[in-house]
Amino acid sequence: MTRRATSLLVLAVAVAGLLLVAPDVFLVVFAGILLAVLLDGGGHWIAGKLGIADGWGIGLFLAAVVVALGAFGVAIAPAVSDQIDELARRIPEAADSLRDRIEQYSWGSSMLDRLKPGGLLSPEGRSAAASAVTSTFGALGNAVIILFIGLYGAFDPGVYKHGTTSLLAPSLRVRGEQVMRDIAAALRNWLAAQLIAMTVVGVLTGAGLWIAGIPLAFALGLIAGLLAFIPNIGPVLAIAPALLLALPDGQATVLIVLAIYLSVQALESYVVTPLLQQEKVSLPPALVIAVQLLLGVLFGLLGLALATPLAAVAMTLLREVYVGDYLEREGAVDGRGDGPA
Repeated sequence: MTRRATSLLVLAVAVAGLLLVAPDVFLVVFAGILLAVLLDGGGHWIAGKLGIADGWGIGLFLAAVVVALGAFGVAIAPAVSDQIDELARRIPEAADSLRDRIEQYSWGSSMLDRLKPGGLLSPEGRSAAASAVTSTFGALGNAVIILFIGLYGAFDPGVYKHGTTSLLAPSLRVRGEQVMRDIAAALRNWLAAQLIAMTVVGVLTGAGLWIAGIPLAFALGLIAGLLAFIPNIGPVLAIAPALLLALPDGQATVLIVLAIYLSVQALESYVVTPLLQQEKVSLPPALVIAVQLLLGVLFGLLGLALATPLAAVAMTLLREVYVGDYLEREGAVDGRGDGPA
């Protein structure tokens, strides 16, 4: 086996080993890399417009984000907080109303008995509650780690690029840097398209619900926009609280809410996202759903949220390395010149 092939094998085994031994660590690190790509992309755009160094551009981009969040908090957050509190109060009431309606049928009581969680005061119930508290603090810790990985990766990406390429054979390092640039470009394109699509979904959903007279329209629009980060599955999760709130008002209100969400989702899926991506990060929808289901089952919510950008990275690697450097150069001699490993 040549040094080129050995270096690629060692790198692949290291990534696979991390996935098997500590998948949560892998996902947190990847989320940090995704944040670094976002900060670097925004900072590079500002630096290009102002003619300054990328580091200053990233600093200005961070400052702009902090100012925007502060302005949002001062101007809108009180109203959002009130609506979120009201939403948290009304959803259990709506769920109770739904349960009462189900219990009116002969099959309803038996179905609800099967769905009831057994013994919240049992040792198993207390263990689940403790696990939920631990998971909450773990999520906050992960968020801090992701933030710092993103900051370090954005301000000094050269160190980490050099560290990664140094694991490759010298003849592969230039190509490795090019592949990493391609991956970063794919992630930037996906992030830009996703952020704009999330904004469109949130604004259109909130506006549609407000025009239709649905209560808590702004909070529901905010939830729809945030969950749009998870394509295909996110909209299904977003519509649940809206349908619960609409249920007590009758079938007509439920149909109106359903029509609004389906219309916004159709617009985002078939018009907004294809126009934004412009085939730069073209992922087959069936593949995206399959990857989301697989990572969601294996790694939970974080795996589900990161499934699409991970699929974009995997597709880029397959296209550039396996197909471009290996299959398409079948006649080249292994280990010589620019031939495949």
